[in-house]
Amino acid sequence: MSGQKKIEIMDTTLRDGEQTSGVSFLPSEKLQIAKLLLEELKVDRIEVASARVSEGELEGVKKITHWAKEKKFLNRVEVLGFVDTPKSVDWIVEAGAKVLNLLTKGSLNHLTHQLKKTPEEHFQEIEQCITYAVSHGLEVNVYLEDWSNGMRNSRDYTLSLIRCLSLLPVRRIMLPDTLGLVQPEEVKGFLELITVTFPTIHFDFHAHNDYDLSVANVLQAVKSGAKGIHTTVNGLGERTGNAPLESVVAVIKDFTDFSLSVKENKIYRISKLVEQFSGLHIPANKPVVGENVFTQTAGIHADGDNKKNLYFSDLLPERFGRTRKYALGKTSGKANILKNLQELGISLEPDELARVTQRIIELGDKKERVTTEDLPYIIADVLQNNSIKNDISIDGYHMVHSKGLKPSVQLRMKVYDEFYEQNASGDGQYDSFMKALKKIYRGLRKELPKLTDFHISIPPGGKTDAFVECVITWDYGKIFKTKGLDSDQTIAAMKATEKMLNIIEQLNKTKSVKKNTYGNEYSPITW
Repeated sequence: MSGQKKIEIMDTTLRDGEQTSGVSFLPSEKLQIAKLLLEELKVDRIEVASARVSEGELEGVKKITHWAKEKKFLNRVEVLGFVDTPKSVDWIVEAGAKVLNLLTKGSLNHLTHQLKKTPEEHFQEIEQCITYAVSHGLEVNVYLEDWSNGMRNSRDYTLSLIRCLSLLPVRRIMLPDTLGLVQPEEVKGFLELITVTFPTIHFDFHAHNDYDLSVANVLQAVKSGAKGIHTTVNGLGERTGNAPLESVVAVIKDFTDFSLSVKENKIYRISKLVEQFSGLHIPANKPVVGENVFTQTAGIHADGDNKKNLYFSDLLPERFGRTRKYALGKTSGKANILKNLQELGISLEPDELARVTQRIIELGDKKERVTTEDLPYIIADVLQNNSIKNDISIDGYHMVHSKGLKPSVQLRMKVYDEFYEQNASGDGQYDSFMKALKKIYRGLRKELPKLTDFHISIPPGGKTDAFVECVITWDYGKIFKTKGLDSDQTIAAMKATEKMLNIIEQLNKTKSVKKNTYGNEYSPITW
């Protein structure tokens, strides 16, 4: 890596990313993000605020600069300021920062209609501001706001501004595609012209994503001479956002010969933290950090991965602190399930695997999401079902639950080859079901066990929407438990009860056989 040219990454999540609609980080949150960006992720620089925004912003910057000074990171913490000598500079000095990112007008359109000044007036004020900043111990980088529009429509002005800045104590000139309007071909032409004309200047490129071209434009900018790239975590930013840090790092590492200081395996951790602090959920299909990005759903992909990793690419999840997963759904097939079983250390017989596969397909047809965490629950349910003879079953039901009225159930049970129906109302849907069941069993002169405990849960982690598990404890001389799985908790409880009915039916048959054979009662087993 030592012989490679390096691209700087300046992350502006804490400044430009905070311009996302509805996003406002607390000072303590800003500090935590800054720490992760610089210490863990090791980006080269961070832009943390705009000068003169609020007292809260000043407090947040002070927290960061105090920490950064102790860690000797202060020259890597930057603040956006304006051509308003001495206001922005004084604010930044008070905040304890050492780097000013000065916002200037990179297009004649902005200069004329927003500032209503001539180029000469603007250049003079820029020089005054930079001189004042340097005299107060600040390092200066300069933004050319609306640079891409300037290169399109007022190129002579934009190049003259760069020429003016080249004569001043400016460390970097930063080229924002402020409106996200350029395409890679234009980026190539603009950057090559500028870097050839001003070969000694360090240029940063700052992309916006209005046409979903930010990452493509970044890749072209790097190939065309940009020495620095601006990013935000998760692509935060106003309108459609900025170039996402996670994707920028991946494409530069995989499609160029340039090196980066960023530690890829820390990206996912900071992405999830920013997701929590910002309140903006990461789309499941977002590259690199999305929930589904490294999840294979189609069974053919899992089968291919078992056979010489046919569906692997350089975009490996381990690079980003993640692992490949094999989703379980109606298109999964045995290969996906085998992958998940291997992860859990479980081995099933072929007929058992077939039944588990069928159960997952049934859930997938309901558009339910099945995860690795769900799999032990499904296996336990399938194996338990296989071990219980199904002489008694719930053949049909109709449940009514209305505000102000007691829930009611119409229930039809199949006992061997006969059908029995009853209606009942109760304090809840399951209570109504049990009362209807008791009516049927009284008519059959059959005894039901006592329900002693009732527990509803979802698989660990709480992220599944595939099903809930109901575990019911029964007392029938001996204590035993039955489980039911379904996306509806009442149906899960009914399935657990159906298992109970078949278990006690088999126990009663066994006791009868044992009594006839040995002349005494047989103690029921614990399920």
